[in-house]
Amino acid sequence: MPDVLSAPLVVEFPFTRSLGPVQSAFLTGLRERTVLGVRTDDGTVLVPPVEYDPVTANELGDLVEVAPTGTVTTWAWNPSPRRDQPLDTPFAWVLVRLDGAGTALLHVLDAPGPDAVRTGMRVRIRWAATRTGAITDIACFEPYEGEPGPTEPAPHTGEFADPVTGIVAPARLDYVHTPGRAQSAYIKALEERRTVGERCPACRKVYVPPRGACPTCGVATAEQVEVGPRGTVTTFCIVNIKAKNLDIEVPYVYAHIALDGADLALHGRIAGIPYDQVRMGLRVEPVWSEGARHVDHYRPTGEPDADYDTYKELV
Repeated sequence: MPDVLSAPLVVEFPFTRSLGPVQSAFLTGLRERTVLGVRTDDGTVLVPPVEYDPVTANELGDLVEVAPTGTVTTWAWNPSPRRDQPLDTPFAWVLVRLDGAGTALLHVLDAPGPDAVRTGMRVRIRWAATRTGAITDIACFEPYEGEPGPTEPAPHTGEFADPVTGIVAPARLDYVHTPGRAQSAYIKALEERRTVGERCPACRKVYVPPRGACPTCGVATAEQVEVGPRGTVTTFCIVNIKAKNLDIEVPYVYAHIALDGADLALHGRIAGIPYDQVRMGLRVEPVWSEGARHVDHYRPTGEPDADYDTYKELV
């Protein structure tokens, strides 16, 4: 059996979202060292606030200010902080019900050890030195032995100068990917500028990239079949939004391509032709990246377009 490949992979992207009036007021308030909640139809104060009542689904907008002090309702100790977590020393994840609130806020507690944390302990907010209008404006919670804040929240208009209207939350997943026997062979063939699939012993279809089993018949596949290198565009889309850290100018075309001899279309970028001239049936060939182990893009071969009946099952 050939060596199975394994490599660390990172999936990372910025998640951008706009804010409604309630979330905008909440995050802008944190920037101004003010914690806002919202009162529901039954009088419960939700912190963090939401825009719709979780019980009645009615729209909410009755904003109130709660205290920066509160009580730990439950907790869990984190002995080994990970990258980009709020603190780089061991800490406790805590749910804190702020004075005047009816629900608990998830954040972290700076404590010397798990023996210093308990349900029911009193805590207060430690504000970040630099605040931008994000949940991280609360640097953490810290133990507090002072007087409790008011139990009755004060009405608040939710109006601030220069309100926060949107946020960008980075999302990242680090993991080790092992593609398995079939895809390891596929990747190794790409190093030789070849594309190989595997044939199902039952239905005789050739799948590229190979999966190690036929998705239709459910039987294992092992017979390798070299396909392409030319193929046919079966369907495509025009990309008009530029991706971060991707050095490709928009608009460009991303397509499903049925390589000659394959019974499954793979995807790839189409170049060497104006984006508005790409079409179903276009015959293309691969252009390999210099020094890389993958196809950079596909370009037209100059052949006549393929007849629709030859690829309609792969659309």
